[in-house]
Amino acid sequence: MTRIRQKNQQLIIEVASEQFALQGYAATKMVDIAKAADIAKANVFYYFSSKDKLYYAVLQTVTQPLLEASRPIEELTDPVEALSQYIQAKLRISQEHPYASKVFANEVMSGAKVLPEDIAQELFKQSQMIIDKFATWSQQGLMDDVPPHHLMFSIWAATQTYADFGWQICNVMQKDQLDDNDYRQAAEFLTQLIIKGCGVKSNGH
Repeated sequence: MTRIRQKNQQLIIEVASEQFALQGYAATKMVDIAKAADIAKANVFYYFSSKDKLYYAVLQTVTQPLLEASRPIEELTDPVEALSQYIQAKLRISQEHPYASKVFANEVMSGAKVLPEDIAQELFKQSQMIIDKFATWSQQGLMDDVPPHHLMFSIWAATQTYADFGWQICNVMQKDQLDDNDYRQAAEFLTQLIIKGCGVKSNGH
């Protein structure tokens, strides 16, 4: 892929993310995306032949990082380090992909009617892996006997809220937008909250 093609595709995806987040899938038209990106409508269709394909590309910008974020849970043997890296990765997604995160949240809240089946299946497999790992840590005495489903849901809620409810958070903090230090503090606080609240222990490896 040429640099110009990649740059144009990225611009369209970024603009589409904002349009889908603010207006929803049904109300967003390709011509609106073209105008917002200051690109001819024909060029938008050149890169993405349909709204469905563009919507899929937008979802991928957040679902792929979401899938990659759980790698520490899957690969690391130390629960403390794994949870720390997972929480940091989840918050990084909220910081770097706020509109795409909102699009994903809106899709889920509407019943995931347009969410592609392959993405849904990958996310489901990831969830099962995380739940199994949490249960294993509890069985090994590396974490309190906590409900693994609800621990996972709590981490999702605590991290994704920084994107999905960004306006409310910024309003409370009286900021136009959160900065790197805000996300660093959030990561440190949420990590300690989970580790201490769930009795997570390092296995010393």
